[in-house]
Amino acid sequence: MSSTASDDPGRRRHYTDFYDGVEADPGRPLLAVFGNCQAESLRLVLDDDDLRTVRVPAVHEWTADDLSPLDALLPRLDLLVTQRVGDDYRGLPVGTEQLLARTRPTLRHVLVPSLRYAGRSPFHVLVHPPQLLDPDPPMVPYHDLRTVVRAAWHREGLDPPPAHPLTREAVVAIAADSVDELRRRERLNGTLVASDLLTVEARPQMRTINHPGNDLFTALAVRVRSALGLEARPTRLDRPLLNHIHAPVEAAVAAVFGDVSPRETWVVDGEEIDLGIVERAQLAWYETRADVLDEVLRRSGRQLRHLGLSTPPVRASGTASTRASGQESTAR
Repeated sequence: MSSTASDDPGRRRHYTDFYDGVEADPGRPLLAVFGNCQAESLRLVLDDDDLRTVRVPAVHEWTADDLSPLDALLPRLDLLVTQRVGDDYRGLPVGTEQLLARTRPTLRHVLVPSLRYAGRSPFHVLVHPPQLLDPDPPMVPYHDLRTVVRAAWHREGLDPPPAHPLTREAVVAIAADSVDELRRRERLNGTLVASDLLTVEARPQMRTINHPGNDLFTALAVRVRSALGLEARPTRLDRPLLNHIHAPVEAAVAAVFGDVSPRETWVVDGEEIDLGIVERAQLAWYETRADVLDEVLRRSGRQLRHLGLSTPPVRASGTASTRASGQESTAR
């Protein structure tokens, strides 16, 4: 989102309490949740009559225009839940430690992890490195590694080798890698633990690789309330969260988890979209975005190997490297 509070009345209305100030209520502590798209969903699950909560834009949407209302809000907060954000994120002084330095000494603060899980969507990846502008592909903001590999072979003027069917072993291995990566980030950042909620045995509800369902938010909210010294309360929320987009369900995934049926389409705003339409749009886009294609390949080596997807030989320049790397630890 490129608009700011000064030129987007709709944004200002949506975040009225953030821009205009939340009303005082001495009897209830004021809580905010800072982070990516998951932050607002967590706030909604935490919200109850023992709290005041304030809706704020996602961190990756903040602009310089948001610093003044942010600085006005921070000293008023009693409770703060954040994902880990690095100092000077996107050129703004909004890293976790930078934010905490502007809060009151009595603030109670909890760090939560950003939840990503590829077990339900083993072909999909998200790539948001700060050096790449607009890295999301068209139609849906997820890279399908089958399409990525096909684009890489086409770039070399070659057809890709036949793909192997997705196996149970690949699904389980990719799911385990997701949990291991989350455990690593939990330890590194000192967050609450959520990785145990994402094991295959726990059957985590995920609409896409970064959009948890209500069950996960509810379980995380129980831990957040405990860490903040609040009493446990069942959520009042009865509508589905992050329900805008649903990834396809592979037959092997349905067999592993046993709680869903296979579906060969994306569902966006309730409309089914054929995989072929998405693939054609993204293949054409990769022809214009070699920088993104190379970055996805660079970060996805281990996942590609689990899936049995073969990439073309590394170019002399090294741009087509498939070396594996960790996921981003920024808020998005």
